[in-house]
Amino acid sequence: MRELTAEEQVELFKEFIEKNYMKKIAEAISKGEGKIEIDFEGISSFNPELGELLLEQPEEILRAGEQAIRELDLSGKTLRIRLRNLPKSQRLMISEIRSKHINKLIQFRGIVKQKSEVRPQVTKARFECPSCGNILEVLQLGDKFREPTRCSCGRKGGFRLLGKELVDVQRIIVEESPEELEGGEQPKRLAVLVKEDLVSPLNEKRTNPGSKIEVIGIIKEVPIPLRTGGKSTRFDLMAEANNIIPAEESFTELSITPEEEAEILELAHDPKIFEKLKESIAPSIYGHEKIKEALVLQLFGGVRKKRSDGVVTRGDIHILLVGDPGAGKSQLLKRIAHIAPKARYVSGKGISGAGLTATVVRDEFLRGWALEAGALVLANGGICCIDELDKMNKEDRDAMHEALEQQTITISKANIQATLRAETTVLAAANPKFGRFDPYEVIAKQIDLPSTLINRFDLIFPIKDIPRKDKDEEMAEFILRLHKDTTSIKEVIPTELLRKYIAYARQRIKPKLTNQALEEIKNYYLKMRSTSYGGEGEIKPIPISARQLEALVRLAEASAKTRLSKRVTKKDARRAIELLHHCLSLVGMDPETGKIDIDRLTTGIPASQRSHISIIREIINQLEETIGKEIPEEEVYRLAKEKGLSEDETEEILEKLRRAGDIFSPKKGVIQKI
Repeated sequence: MRELTAEEQVELFKEFIEKNYMKKIAEAISKGEGKIEIDFEGISSFNPELGELLLEQPEEILRAGEQAIRELDLSGKTLRIRLRNLPKSQRLMISEIRSKHINKLIQFRGIVKQKSEVRPQVTKARFECPSCGNILEVLQLGDKFREPTRCSCGRKGGFRLLGKELVDVQRIIVEESPEELEGGEQPKRLAVLVKEDLVSPLNEKRTNPGSKIEVIGIIKEVPIPLRTGGKSTRFDLMAEANNIIPAEESFTELSITPEEEAEILELAHDPKIFEKLKESIAPSIYGHEKIKEALVLQLFGGVRKKRSDGVVTRGDIHILLVGDPGAGKSQLLKRIAHIAPKARYVSGKGISGAGLTATVVRDEFLRGWALEAGALVLANGGICCIDELDKMNKEDRDAMHEALEQQTITISKANIQATLRAETTVLAAANPKFGRFDPYEVIAKQIDLPSTLINRFDLIFPIKDIPRKDKDEEMAEFILRLHKDTTSIKEVIPTELLRKYIAYARQRIKPKLTNQALEEIKNYYLKMRSTSYGGEGEIKPIPISARQLEALVRLAEASAKTRLSKRVTKKDARRAIELLHHCLSLVGMDPETGKIDIDRLTTGIPASQRSHISIIREIINQLEETIGKEIPEEEVYRLAKEKGLSEDETEEILEKLRRAGDIFSPKKGVIQKI
């Protein structure tokens, strides 16, 4: 096969571009863009020889293509050629890249792990010879700045630098996606050099840490300098990016075609759309109707509001599932991580605070420090599913507080002070305190999580696994049928359409509360609070707080979004109230009074018990006045019994006061106030 000369390459490119890309070039120039995207398959079918050469000698052929554009275009502007759609033979995993691929064009995908600052780099320098005035151009290809060695007049060295061309350069590190790996493989990394228009602000967003990207680039070898100053026989690999294509987009970036939009709008007019969405959430998981309802609302989310004083109210709905082992919590989390366009799934035992929020690492490229984002930041604009929340260390769990309510993560380490956006919806799952729910103990006592964290979840679902003949029979049939025939469960709405539907709602729909919906929410709030009105003497349970009021608004907005409505109606408000009331009655019920008590969740001490604590405190104060500082415990028990408290209750409260540091025992059977 005859090699194509440089002139032939340019002519072939001219012909190809004139046929297919003249309109696009005119558009790119009028918009001021510095690139034009060309489909590789088009080149290959136009001239297979040119396509083959492009894979084997990409730098020369791309230069010929850019020369052809320059000659065709009257404005004389240089447009960079960015390729897409490489053949399957060139699509590799990072771990498959070898020395035979050096200087070849390949495509690989992965997650951006780290990213350096954008810095200028010299590509070409012009020198003048002081002897004869000749001007010499030197291309700067390596890491070291090169000067001309000699001039045609015979002069060696001492040339004067006239000017240099600079381009923006950035280095990102791409790591293989965990889902593409086998068993015990460790994900491999590759440094990618990104230049010129690929570091423009729009592309910057695409290459943020945590983004999934496809890189089309040329593999280069980088010499490893030895400590002695010489060159090593071993080289490092690096990819010089020709194009970067985002492989995973958040809800706001998902592109929706007009045909898909028509399909979405048709779906929205279906009166049973909410039921269909609910059935499509996790069709292979039996039951859990209320939870699936809540998950639908969570995927759609409320409306994020920024007030004139700068205060931001979050629109994300956080949900916590606490349940017995084998109740399908992890399956639900995995399914949600699959549906949401941008999601992260993490498991409690393997999480560190840095892995959840952010950490500071050394940056090899700039010899400084760089930020490496954790799961909550990586899922910004999406959903973070945290499994085994109860198995996390206390310090690591504390890192979540700011992210859940303020939706930012502030980091101050090394010389970096940064606030990262973490507008992330959190769906968490945990086991009860002793692995399984005790049917005779209050649920709130068995949720082994700090009250400050629990308080930030809008909905909390306890999932109990209680044997019931009819239910167990149905469940067994359902699971076994699924094992026998994996295709027996059909989704009502296909996953791809479901993702687009959710994305459309999140991008375009910002529902407003109607007066009827407001009235409905207000009436429920006041009705619930009214049980706490009354006498001054005793401490009444607080059934609902302002935090739940905000949760109701978010849930009602999400409900309106499910049918792509711009108005939150009374029906949406009722759906939100029903869900919240369901959760409160399951988790917040005080068995002693039979009333819903939000303090059970938010502080861990119900109002009835708080009332008992104040009785004991009063008794201790009275006895201190009559007996003196050292108070016999039996006296406390006697007086408490008169006020209707059992011995066990008194003992529990004294223990609580000891732990809180209010009292101590100087000797056995005696207590003293601190």
